[in-house]
Amino acid sequence: MKIYLQLFWTFFKIGLFTFGGGYAMLPLLQDEVVRKKGWASENDLMDYYSLGQCTPGIIAINVATFIGYYRAGKSGATAATLGIVTPSVIVITLIAAVLQKFMANPYVAHAFEGISLAVVALIADMLLDLGRKNIRDWLTAAVFVIALGLMVIAGWSPAAVVLAAIAAGLIPQREKKQ
Repeated sequence: MKIYLQLFWTFFKIGLFTFGGGYAMLPLLQDEVVRKKGWASENDLMDYYSLGQCTPGIIAINVATFIGYYRAGKSGATAATLGIVTPSVIVITLIAAVLQKFMANPYVAHAFEGISLAVVALIADMLLDLGRKNIRDWLTAAVFVIALGLMVIAGWSPAAVVLAAIAAGLIPQREKKQ
């Protein structure tokens, strides 16, 4: 029972402070799941995150579900998923009740702008950190540049780019076997 409460509470905290979606939660996941709890390695977390992007649904929920399942099976997946979702349900319910009254308030509007800018900074920091850890040689740099180009210039979906990157990552393995 203790692990289920830990999963719920850990993902509740992440869900409570994740503004801006799945990308903004990466620093929180790294801190809680990798550094503090030791439930996953950096590579495991990136694998869960990549899978979370490729599967239908919300990235944050998918990642929480994967980690919960890895730690404690189906019940762990349920506890982690409920943990990540519960803060949003509470906050959305409260905001929906009072939003129209306060959106005209310039202080509230500026607060939302500030939150948006903070989310951009969180995402930029995470991208730089991921780049330093994962771009290790000319092949990984090439895959990164091509993937970025396919999404930004060619308009490919992230799921298609991840599948193409998987295929590119398998090429060196095939060459080693021959």
